[in-house]
Amino acid sequence: MEEEKKMSSFFAAKRIWLNILLFAVTAVSTFIVGFSWSIGYKYAELFSQNPDLVPDPGMVLNPEIVVLSLIYAVVLLGILLGHELGHFLVCQHYKIDATLPYFIPAPTLIGTMGAFIRIRSPITKKQQLFDIGIAGPLTSFILSLPAIVLGLFLSKAVPSYPEDESLLFGDPLILKFVGSFVFKGIPEGFDIVPHPIAFAGWVGILVTALNLFPVGQLDGGHVAYALLGKKSLKLAPYIIGTFVLMGIFFWIGWFVWALLIYFLGLKHPRILDEDILLSPGRRLLGVLVLIIFVVSFTPEPIIGYNLFDLLKQLAF
Repeated sequence: MEEEKKMSSFFAAKRIWLNILLFAVTAVSTFIVGFSWSIGYKYAELFSQNPDLVPDPGMVLNPEIVVLSLIYAVVLLGILLGHELGHFLVCQHYKIDATLPYFIPAPTLIGTMGAFIRIRSPITKKQQLFDIGIAGPLTSFILSLPAIVLGLFLSKAVPSYPEDESLLFGDPLILKFVGSFVFKGIPEGFDIVPHPIAFAGWVGILVTALNLFPVGQLDGGHVAYALLGKKSLKLAPYIIGTFVLMGIFFWIGWFVWALLIYFLGLKHPRILDEDILLSPGRRLLGVLVLIIFVVSFTPEPIIGYNLFDLLKQLAF
């Protein structure tokens, strides 16, 4: 018996080391990617005057660029970590076995493909399912808001770059709302170059919205199942179809998202008290989550990368 406990402790320690290692690698990957956003912000005026400017080593290794890149990584990882710890701590509260967050380092535009936890024991009650599902997106939304507000106040307005020289991002309603106050009176022909903190907040809001789609094993799928029961499963084909349409007309990345959700599974494990209604307070929170999804979602996260745009680029 004592030997079994030692073995269990050994493997648990190994798993924790994997969590730490993935977090450390993701910290490095987000820090490196942060250089591109920091350079674009720091030298925004120079790039607007000369779009063909190539940063020299002195510009790249400017201590301010290093600090800005570090700030981007810290803010982004803080938001993602908060999201996953929201799930993890609620699991701990209900004594449901769950792993610490696993981060996914990747050479993407943001330096990562996010993070996840594994829930290793079944969730049997509707209240537990709802609370676990809502905790992550609620936390990431709350953490993203100050990053957006502070980041936009620190952002710059510069003369517009040529369209083929710039990467434009779609703005969710919450970003447009805050930006309408911060950048009131900005003349036409100017672009907003986001501070790295603002970009990290934008990523946090995007992650929140993506996880709130009411389908499968996403956070929104858990919340929808807790609120609607088996009726929520009827939404899956429509949501997958919506992803395909958005991939055609808005952003090709929706095709990847549709495939990911499909392979993760469109069904949802049953719970024991499906016929019992959630408390009025939790149903009210469900409405709040729907509002958060609406103000956080943008169908075109990266502008100009729908299926038609990419086919045109290939043709020419």
